[in-house]
This record gives sequence, structure tokens and C-alpha cells, in this order.
Amino acid sequence: MNLTADGYLSGPDCELDWHFECWTKEMGDALCSELAKADTILLGRVTYTAMSEYWPLKAADPSCRGEDFAFANMMNSYSKIVYSKTIHSTLWNNTKLIHGNLLYELKRMKQERGKNIIVYGSSLLVDSLIKYELVDEYQLWLHPVVLGKGTRLFKKFNQPLNLRIVKTEQFNAGVLLLHYEIQKNENKKIKR
Repeated sequence: MNLTADGYLSGPDCELDWHFECWTKEMGDALCSELAKADTILLGRVTYTAMSEYWPLKAADPSCRGEDFAFANMMNSYSKIVYSKTIHSTLWNNTKLIHGNLLYELKRMKQERGKNIIVYGSSLLVDSLIKYELVDEYQLWLHPVVLGKGTRLFKKFNQPLNLRIVKTEQFNAGVLLLHYEIQKNENKKIKR
């Protein structure tokens, strides 16, 4: 999750320009490394719609840089699970829709063999994951930017959440990648 210094995921109109302005190859390599530890991407409707319009085209773009191409190939080949009550079909390959009980579906998925489940964006979905205590690790990309308003992380969280920092990475652009873990006894981890 990309996050501003004052805790916002995006601007008031879902702007992400502050995130793209300081993105570097070094950060792209770290993101690819994290995605390689997963085999399933969990998305909400809004994030799915944006990504499904972007990543399939990026993989076919001859001007795509190497690290972007590798990431695009992973995004396109991995299993994608979309939780939505309004989408009824998908065009992006390897995509499955979940319309029903999110808690039941994710608990079942976490028991399956395989790599981690990773979530990109999808703030409403993340609110539910937090509520149901389904997140095992938070990976927060803390950007040296203050927005003052927008969409917050942890906006609907009403109880203490005890996190333990397990790893930090600092990038030349001034961004910090903070890995926080919640200890659970599940087989698969959902990373956020």
C-alpha cells in the first residue's frame, strides 16, 4: 500500500500522482521481489477495473522497461480474485469473481496450498480484511508527501492493532518500505 506521510492512500479524487512522481527502478525491483512471493492477487472492483485496463496493454508495449515488463507478466499470469457485488464478468485472464461471503471465501483460500495472497489498492476491500482480521502483514510504502485530505488507511478501524515491524527498506527517492506483521497460525498470508 502506497501511503503519504499523513496516512492517505490517495487524494480526495483518487489521485495517485504523488506516488508515481517518485517511483524508481529500485522500488520497482523491490515490488517485483514481493510479488514473486505470492501467487494470488486480491482486488476490489475499482482497483481491478484500473489494473485490468493497464497491465494487459503494458505487457504488449514494446517501449516497456525491463522491470515493468517483468511485473506486467506476473500481474497478467497470476490468479486474480476480485471481490465485487456489481461486476458480473471479467476480461483479464486468470480472474475469478467473488460475490458472496468474503470472510468464508478468504478463510478457505488461506487454507489452500501455495504462496501468499497480495492485495493492491482496494481500500474498501482492505477495510473488510482488517475488520475480519484477515491481514497477516502490512507492507506500507511511506512516501515523503503530505496531502492533507483524501482516502485514509485504517479509517474504519475502532480497536487497537498491534503490529511488529519485521523489516524496513529505504529508497533513494526518500520512500520507506515498512513491513509490519501480525502473528497468526494460518498457512497462507495476505500481504497488504
